[in-house]
Amino acid sequence: MQKVVLSELDTGERVISERVASVRSIAIGFWIDVGSRDERADRAGVSHFIEHLLFKGSRRFDAQEIAETFDAMGAEINAATSRENTVVYARVPDHHIETALEVMTDMVFAPSFAEVDQEREVVLEEIAMYEDTPQELVHDLFSEAVFGDHPLGRPVIGTAEVISSVSRRALAGYHRTAYAPGNVVVAAAGNLEHDRLVALLQRSERRAGAPARAGTRVRRPLAQLPGPGLRFQRKETEQYHLCLGAVGISRSDRRRFAASLLDSILGGSASSRLFQEIREKRGMAYAVYSFGAQYTDTGILGLYVGTREENLAACVDICVEQIAEIAAGRLRNGELERAKESLKGRIVLSLESTSNRMSRLGKSLVTDTELLTLERVIAEIDAVDADELAELATVLLPPERLAAAGVGPDGERFRAAVGRASSALTEQAAA
Repeated sequence: MQKVVLSELDTGERVISERVASVRSIAIGFWIDVGSRDERADRAGVSHFIEHLLFKGSRRFDAQEIAETFDAMGAEINAATSRENTVVYARVPDHHIETALEVMTDMVFAPSFAEVDQEREVVLEEIAMYEDTPQELVHDLFSEAVFGDHPLGRPVIGTAEVISSVSRRALAGYHRTAYAPGNVVVAAAGNLEHDRLVALLQRSERRAGAPARAGTRVRRPLAQLPGPGLRFQRKETEQYHLCLGAVGISRSDRRRFAASLLDSILGGSASSRLFQEIREKRGMAYAVYSFGAQYTDTGILGLYVGTREENLAACVDICVEQIAEIAAGRLRNGELERAKESLKGRIVLSLESTSNRMSRLGKSLVTDTELLTLERVIAEIDAVDADELAELATVLLPPERLAAAGVGPDGERFRAAVGRASSALTEQAAA
């Protein structure tokens, strides 16, 4: 039975927690409803830059004090930025929750924006690192191939041009708007009492000078989907790094359970079709997998393979062939049942982590997605049948909807290979 409690503070901030009495830790996260899709082109990357700067000092604690406080507790603290939200999260021994909240609240609501220029260089190095990592870079190119000029098509990390020039004043102004309490969810899971959590949080926010109640932002929906695109970046690599896929579904779509099973069957595990056909049977890749992401109003679904030039066209053919097999309803004996049990097992095992429980609560609330019980999730997975899976593959991944992105030494060879996937990509390659 779930022990989830939800409160809304006078400021508009929401607090959600789950008591897990069998542990001695508490995982806590401040979830902010802002990400890279909310940025203008001339501010691309500021959400991620601000995430970095939260650790560089606040009104009451400098950067070294923040690091030393969490080290002294034996605790972990980190942060992440995605296309739709930012989270600052920690995992601490339960008796240190008051100290953790005190520091984290000050970081989130009262950053000093100290050391902007020093941290600017760190982020520029991070961007350079991604540029030097083709298996990461290709995913950003793929988002651009799918979403075009829309902010969802831009890298979360931003661009060197913006990061090099954005001012401290612009960063502070963006923070004031985005980090209003109405846009913040505090989630916690572990050995805690909800009422005490709320009381400690309110006291910490008064000390931090957290802003008064402010209305929530309204995210602009994706008005029109662009057609499938083709992106390629030339690099002197030993392999070609390929992403192939299309627009997916939103996080509120009832078909999301079928989408998870499609991902699992296509390339989400060691027994998946792409892993078996490309790596195990033919030895044509070391890394091959499928992936997906779901946003407020849309999503993305794709696959990745890294392979040498002589295998590239064959890998594309296998990917298209396996998608078509699933779309035609030709599932193998026990394939769907195995995927269901695998997905359910991974979910159950993940709930043994207080950090995962906290993330489940925070992400659900900050994205306004229904928080389902474990029993309901399992029932939804079990309810997916072969016809639903085939229909989803037919709708989401027909050849004419496929976009492609690649990194490698020769653009013409890459375009010739991916052109085999669809006539639309052939036309893109010829343009």
